[in-house]
Amino acid sequence: MKGMRSWAEIDLSALERNLSLIRKTLPDEIRYVSVVKADAYGHGILPTAARLMQTGVDLFAVANVMEATEIREMASGWPILILGPLLEEEDEALLEYGLTPTLSSLHELKRFSKIARKRQTSIKVHLKVDTGMGRLGVWWEDAEELARRIASSKEIELSGLLTHFADPADTSFTEMQRIRFRKIHHFISLTSKQDLWVHADNSSSLPDLEKDSILNAVRIGLLQFGIKPRSGGLFSHLKVEPVLSFHSKLAIIKRLPSGTSLSYGREYRLSKTSRIGIICAGYGDAIPLHSGNRTSALIRGKAYPIVGRVTMDQTMVDLTNGPQNLAPGEQVTLIGKQLKEEISLSELARNVRTIPWELLCSITKRVPRIYVTNRQ
Repeated sequence: MKGMRSWAEIDLSALERNLSLIRKTLPDEIRYVSVVKADAYGHGILPTAARLMQTGVDLFAVANVMEATEIREMASGWPILILGPLLEEEDEALLEYGLTPTLSSLHELKRFSKIARKRQTSIKVHLKVDTGMGRLGVWWEDAEELARRIASSKEIELSGLLTHFADPADTSFTEMQRIRFRKIHHFISLTSKQDLWVHADNSSSLPDLEKDSILNAVRIGLLQFGIKPRSGGLFSHLKVEPVLSFHSKLAIIKRLPSGTSLSYGREYRLSKTSRIGIICAGYGDAIPLHSGNRTSALIRGKAYPIVGRVTMDQTMVDLTNGPQNLAPGEQVTLIGKQLKEEISLSELARNVRTIPWELLCSITKRVPRIYVTNRQ
C-alpha cells in the first residue's frame, strides 16, 4: 500500500461468507448474537457491524456504552446488549440510545429502576447468573431472589438470561455450570411468560445443540472473523476464512558481521555474516514483543525469521538466505497469506504464548484498516 508503513487488511466478503456458514450450521430457531466488542476484535466496529447487519445477525453484543453508541448512531432500532457492567453515570444512556444492559446485582436493579421511573418508562435487561466464572453475574444461589425482585418491578422487564463458562475444555465443570443455569431458568420459566433470550454458549463452548436444550441463542465472536474454536465443538468443522491480515514494509537492509548482537538486551547474536532487514513496524503497531527468535515474516512468499527483541517502531528479520535482489519497500506479511505460504493468527499466538484475542486487540490506532470486498 503506497504511503503506508504498515496496515491491516479486512476482507468483508470473507466475513460475510463466514457468517453464512455459521448460520447454515445453526437451526432456524437459534438466534445469532454477534459479539463485536473491542472494536470488533480490532477489525473496526462500524464497517464490520454494517456488513453483519446485512447478513443475518439478530443482536449485537458489546462490552460498554461507548461501543454500543457507535452502533446505535449508525443504525437506530437494532437490538444491542451491553455485556459489561455500567457505571452509574452511564445509566442515562440506556434510555437515550435504547440499550439493553446485563444485570448482575440488586444494586444495579435499583439504579436502573430509578432512572426508568424518572423517565416514566421501562428498561429491558438480561439477567446474568454466575454459575462458576466468579466474575460478572449474580451468584447462582442468590439468583432466584434477584429474579423475584425483577419480576415485582414495574420499571424493569426481564428479556434475557445468560451465563458464562469458565473453562469449556473442562467438560465436568462446564456441565456443573449448565446444571446450575438450568435450575435458575426453570425457576424463572415457572413465573414468567416472557420470550427470553437464553444464551450461555459461545462458539468455543458449544458442543452441540441438544433437542431439549433451554438455549435459544448463541454468542459468536472470533469465529465470525475466521478464528476457529477448539476441536470437538459444533463449529470446529467449519472452513471459516481469516478476515484480517497484517502487513508492513522493509525499510533498510544491512550487512552485519558474525558475532554482532541485535536489539535491546542483546538477546540474539549472529553466528555468521548476515543480511538483516528492518521492518517498519514494532510492538507499537501490532507485532508482539516476544516475536523475536520465535516467529517469522513473509516476503515474496518465503518465511524469514524475526531476530532480536522487537522494538516499539521496528522489527528485525534475517534475510541471509533470501535472494540478493531483495530491496527496501518490499511488502512484509506478519499475519496472513503470501503466495502459497501463510502465517495464521493462531500460529502466531501459539509461538508468542498468548491468545488470538489479545493479538487482534493489540493492533493500534496508528495502523490503518483497509477494507476490501468481493474476494474469493
